[in-house]
Amino acid sequence: MEKILIDKNSSNKKIINTELLKYIDKKIFPLYKKNEEGHGIKHIKTVIKRSLALAKDFDVNIDMVYTIAAYHDLGHHIDRANHEIISAEIFMKDENMKLWFTDDQRKIIKEAIQDHRASSKHKPRDIYGMIVSTADRTIMNIDDTIKRSYSYGKRNYIDISEEEQIERVYLHLVEKYGENGYAKTYIEDKEFDESIKKLRKALSNKEEFINRVKKLVSQMNKK
Repeated sequence: MEKILIDKNSSNKKIINTELLKYIDKKIFPLYKKNEEGHGIKHIKTVIKRSLALAKDFDVNIDMVYTIAAYHDLGHHIDRANHEIISAEIFMKDENMKLWFTDDQRKIIKEAIQDHRASSKHKPRDIYGMIVSTADRTIMNIDDTIKRSYSYGKRNYIDISEEEQIERVYLHLVEKYGENGYAKTYIEDKEFDESIKKLRKALSNKEEFINRVKKLVSQMNKK
């Protein structure tokens, strides 16, 4: 088994355990087909990429960071309201994880998965949760953020009209990412800071934002 070390001065020289990568690629990633697009494999790989980038500044086990990011939304299709708890349970029931992690490490991974949710009322319990929770605030592209929110609404709010779906996208993004939004980051993340400024500026003009949502939805529905 390869030993993974963090070297803050050696960008792109980290190596994640090969067998762990293979296992997650073959056994875990395919499970994300059950989730709606906003919490599907594209989102997961974005969170993994961001988590690994943020982890460079900390003395952490990179295998653990990768695994937390890979498992964090597995339970979303089962119960979105409690998906962080279910995702952590799925991880803990995966006996294969004992091949790569000690009991203490598995406990840290479980807690970090439980703590990742943006609407959580408490701060993540340790640096692993802070890294992945921060990485999970993915608004690098405003249009992709709109599409994620719309896809989420279409799957989980099936009884509302299309006009209400579009209004929900705007209201949700204001509630989550507005000036007083509940989405928080716990470590320095310049990429997120720049992105949220752009999103807040776009949200400041509701009429223009709604028109932007309508245009994107029209494009999505044509595919």
